[in-house]
Amino acid sequence: MPANDGTRLVRNHFDWDIFKQAYQSSMQVFRLTKTFPLEERYSLTDQVRRSSRGVCANLAEAWRRRRYEGMFLMRLNDAEAEAAETQTWLAFAVSCEYVSREEVADLVSVYDTIIGTIVNMTRNPSPWLLPDTTTNDQRTTPTPKDPKAPTQR
Repeated sequence: MPANDGTRLVRNHFDWDIFKQAYQSSMQVFRLTKTFPLEERYSLTDQVRRSSRGVCANLAEAWRRRRYEGMFLMRLNDAEAEAAETQTWLAFAVSCEYVSREEVADLVSVYDTIIGTIVNMTRNPSPWLLPDTTTNDQRTTPTPKDPKAPTQR
């Protein structure tokens, strides 16, 4: 849904372009790994599927933690690491000759784009963060009254 300035309104992480891209890539990884040998089921197959899904899961968590910059950045960092891990497992799949370099080239390129987008977001997170709705009074801890101090009337 477009916002007033012509951009699309992102209502949840499923609407977020980076999440959509990561999700589609994860599904490509899933389809690709269906052809891996059975002896890799609990090793390479499992690892590359987990890391590709981890990108999505960490992006979803980042989206829900936009109120706190540090938490948002931490989840983006985790998503970036999972994307790089996915690329590493895909490189192993090529080296083990389970897939050709050509078969994974587009997928690796998409993960490069995902990583680049995440890096740019970590450099400038403010457009993604939720506004701070607390007032100064809500942020300060009240000072307890000294029971020995004279009361004012």
